[in-house]
Amino acid sequence: MTTRPLDLELVQAFVHVAEFSSFTRAAEAMGTTQSAVSLKVRKLEQRLGRTLLERSPRLVRLTNDGTGFLERARRLLAADREARLWEQSEPTRLRLGISDHTSGDTLPALLARLSGASLDTVFEVRMGFSRTLLDAYDSGELDAVVVRREGDRRDGELVREDAYGWFAAPGVKVPAGGELPLALLAAPCGVRALAIRALDEAGLGWREAFIGGSVSSVAAAVAAGLAIAPLAARLAPVGSVDITSELGLPALPPAKVMLIARATEPERARILSVLAAFLRASAK
Repeated sequence: MTTRPLDLELVQAFVHVAEFSSFTRAAEAMGTTQSAVSLKVRKLEQRLGRTLLERSPRLVRLTNDGTGFLERARRLLAADREARLWEQSEPTRLRLGISDHTSGDTLPALLARLSGASLDTVFEVRMGFSRTLLDAYDSGELDAVVVRREGDRRDGELVREDAYGWFAAPGVKVPAGGELPLALLAAPCGVRALAIRALDEAGLGWREAFIGGSVSSVAAAVAAGLAIAPLAARLAPVGSVDITSELGLPALPPAKVMLIARATEPERARILSVLAAFLRASAK
């Protein structure tokens, strides 16, 4: 067995592929090509004399050896960061705004991925409405935001499109010709404004049955059978159904999820690349 040290770029490529289950997303996170990432992983496998990944056109998954090596690989990368940054007086900070309508139950996984990408970075995360977060970004309070595209704004990177619908618990009754009981976020929520405008233009009556402070609270109201809500399909509560066609409700357009950021230093830019790759992967 050779005592030559492992190339950490090969190790990093493997970790990204393992975490994203995708060579494409790993390449985006590393700012390189899919073929380059594949080559790095193969070189690592040759170096270790082990097969770390099972590859097929539709699936990438860890072998038993890959599972055994993954935590070791993470420790190697963490030790490398510690060795390189030990004299750094102030940690890198990333002030990140995330629209509640874009995260849902993926937020823990997103934060875990960011933390794994840079153990030395302090993440300041603010949740809120897209419009409010964009204002904070424009004023310099935030370094990056993950938001629904608002109005005619065109800056940033498109990372996902979310389908929207009108969701309700099975069996929810709406009186014929009666007002739709809605669960909504308070103003200035962009989804609220879009949904109300669509109903008004269609000549359909509605009433506020529940006002939530977060998308999760609106989803809970739907799950409890209290109201109907305009929600991204990926954020609708388990067991709820899209009743758009059943009730003849106006179709809601998909939302473009944007990552808007200013990266003034290499480490921050690298973390934002990992974030963008995660957001694209979460579209599945």
